[in-house]
Order: sequence, then structure tokens, then C-alpha cells
Amino acid sequence: MGPTAEVERLAASTYVSLTTFKKAGTAVPTPVWVSSDGDLLYVWTQGDSGKAKRIRNDGHVLVAPSDSRGGLQGAAVEGRARVLDSPADLSRVAALHRAKYGPQFRLFDLGAKLFRRNRPLVAIEIALG
Repeated sequence: MGPTAEVERLAASTYVSLTTFKKAGTAVPTPVWVSSDGDLLYVWTQGDSGKAKRIRNDGHVLVAPSDSRGGLQGAAVEGRARVLDSPADLSRVAALHRAKYGPQFRLFDLGAKLFRRNRPLVAIEIALG
């Protein structure tokens, strides 16, 4: 299965488990919403979240379809992730998430704006393989 088929399989899930790694190598899985554009997957998160910090340190990740609690529902795939924080990138990824999740994402985004207290949001771009 090539990268595009894997991206389509993962993007078809409502949630994926995004596993990032601490400096000591400890795996930290987190269930997240995911969207795609071409051969890339995108995740939305707080800029000071653990996963964003771990990705800035080491971009190696594992991605697998999951439920909202992180229970795996398919095979994991290795990938490389990077944090995107430019306004243009954030707008593009927010639009991808709005298109996929509709009103549910709009409510999530509104709640994040109300309660994040100036904590910046970032997008995470994931290339599989």
C-alpha cells in the first residue's frame, strides 16, 4: 500500500492515534482529529502541547486509526511530522478540518479560542513513510 492509499485510510478515520516520542524514547500516543491534503496528514493542537514539543525535538511519529479514547482500530504507520505555525498554514489546516468535521470543529475551535488564554495554536503536518 503506497503513501496515498495509507493517507486515505488514515484520513477516513474520525480520529487517529498520533504517537510521539520523548527524548528517552518513551512512546506517547494521543487521539486527535486528522485531515488530509494530497499525500499529507494534518493535526491541530496547542503550540505548547506535549506533542508539539516532542515533534519539535524529534519528528518521528506513528499514526493509526483510533477511537476518541485512543483505542487502535487499525495498523500504525511510521511518519515524519513538523510543526506549522504561520498564519497561512493555520488557516489552511483549519479550513481542511472545518470541511471534514463541519459544525463539530467550529464548536471545538470556538471553545479553544475562549479558553486557551492566548495559548497559540499550531498545525502538525505528517508525511508517511
